[in-house]
Amino acid sequence: MTAMQWFVLAVFVATFLGLIRFQKVPERVFFASTLTCLLASIVSTQDILYNAVNPGLVTLLLLVFCSFSFERTSVLRKLSNILISGSKVKSTLRTLLSAAFASALMNNTAVVASLINTIKNNTLINPGKLLLPLSFVAILGGTLTLVGTSTNLLVNSMYIEQSGQPLQFFDFTLVGGTALVICFFVIALRAGSLPDIAEEALQTKEYLLEAEIAEDSSLIGKTVEENGLRNLDSIFLVEVVRKGRLISPVTPEEVLQPKDKLIFSGDITKVLTLQQFDGLTLFAEQDGLLRDNLTEVVIKPDSSVIGKSLKSAGFRARFDAAVVAIRREGETLSGKLGEITIQSGDFLVLAVGGDFSSRTNLSKNFYILSGHKPDNMLSGWRDKLTVAGFFITIGVSVFTSISLLKCLMFYVALLVFSGCLTINEIKRRFPLEIWMIVLSALTLANAMENSGLAAVMAENVERVLDGKSIYVAFVLIFVLSLLVTELVTNNAAAALIFPIAYNIALGLDASPLPFVMAVAFAASGSFISPYGYQTNVMVYNAGNYRLGDFVKFGIPVSLTYSLVVLVMIPLVFPF
Repeated sequence: MTAMQWFVLAVFVATFLGLIRFQKVPERVFFASTLTCLLASIVSTQDILYNAVNPGLVTLLLLVFCSFSFERTSVLRKLSNILISGSKVKSTLRTLLSAAFASALMNNTAVVASLINTIKNNTLINPGKLLLPLSFVAILGGTLTLVGTSTNLLVNSMYIEQSGQPLQFFDFTLVGGTALVICFFVIALRAGSLPDIAEEALQTKEYLLEAEIAEDSSLIGKTVEENGLRNLDSIFLVEVVRKGRLISPVTPEEVLQPKDKLIFSGDITKVLTLQQFDGLTLFAEQDGLLRDNLTEVVIKPDSSVIGKSLKSAGFRARFDAAVVAIRREGETLSGKLGEITIQSGDFLVLAVGGDFSSRTNLSKNFYILSGHKPDNMLSGWRDKLTVAGFFITIGVSVFTSISLLKCLMFYVALLVFSGCLTINEIKRRFPLEIWMIVLSALTLANAMENSGLAAVMAENVERVLDGKSIYVAFVLIFVLSLLVTELVTNNAAAALIFPIAYNIALGLDASPLPFVMAVAFAASGSFISPYGYQTNVMVYNAGNYRLGDFVKFGIPVSLTYSLVVLVMIPLVFPF
């Protein structure tokens, strides 16, 4: 191997290690590798610019914009209203099958998010038996079509770059459908082993609230019990933060001082009770918004406030709202409200201003559970146009020679001209992270080819497997992709393993397609870790599951999925 080839190999290994170390920012890791290759003149600016407008990548971006409009229609709301009724068996089948097939056409995170509250609030089936199966069937449903998951679209982008040919809409369906059917039986048989969510956990929503004692408050110098803060209705004083020091538990004899921050836990509907105490100011009152107009929201996975503290996130400027309280299912929060770092899936209660409903950034950042609904939800003819247009777009691309990319261009243009989607919404919803990952992965593949590393890898694999079955290499690629998916994100895993898989196939003089499919299906097969896929994180918190519940329930599903995929892919896509 030449010095350049060793250098590219080092960049590739460093990228892999960087993805493990910095899992929350894979796009930065990938882009750093791209800039390193550019600095070393292994790739050119022309290579990078060409990759930036790869047809598969543009298709992925357009689908993100389409799914944003589709999420604002009434489809998911209507679907959630009809699922759980009648017998337990029929309700379970309706819920899980609807989630699977809906996930084949739209973002499965949105599907799961729209159904979580319906499942948690039903009285027919304990939510603990449904929430984890819901996530798994949504993942399986995403493997049915080209547009079912961003991983499939990412792999399509890289396949177009290498072969010049796109994957077709239903190329995934036979393998994914078989895996869905067989895994569905395993999930149904194992669902009874999942723990029930206790009734108290379903009824109680313990939010964390904060109130500060003013310097002229009449509460100062008196004990907690003397001030009547000991026996409040459904609200409990759990901590006092005094000059950076946390006092917990709080005894009835604790004497209150100026600037003490009182941390309460309890029923958010009783929050206004605290306003009856002289000189006690709630966290949201600092923005002058606390009235009886409270709205409950859940933080979306791609929200711009994730990673920021409640104080630094700037809710007033961004949303014309102030945070009254926060809760995180499966975890007890502690400390000053303003210093809590926001995570995906956090529940917030907001005191909202008059401009809240008209803010166009709400649907990017929140799932709104109750209270004010955003004005930009689609209704009337725009609702019908968005839904009908989406299905017509998919139908035309499937049953005619017109490419999906061209159909999506016209559909997005229709959404913009009809007012179903605005230019500002496109700017805000642009998936910069995915774009950077795909662009960088394509550029890394260019670097491997330009340096000759790809050819060297292909020759070495051919020599190692001389006389052995191609199927051995195929299985190794699948297992490697599956393991990397559990270590990093699914998209990052697919982007990293694809060039290896493609060049191994060429080195063995085999069709690259089964190896490409192995990467796509393995990268979507996250059933063991609650952190490997966003829908798993959502139900892990909502269902109060333990890690052991996930592992015990997920291993049989993962093994079944792997076995089915490893058998089906060579049958559908021969070597």
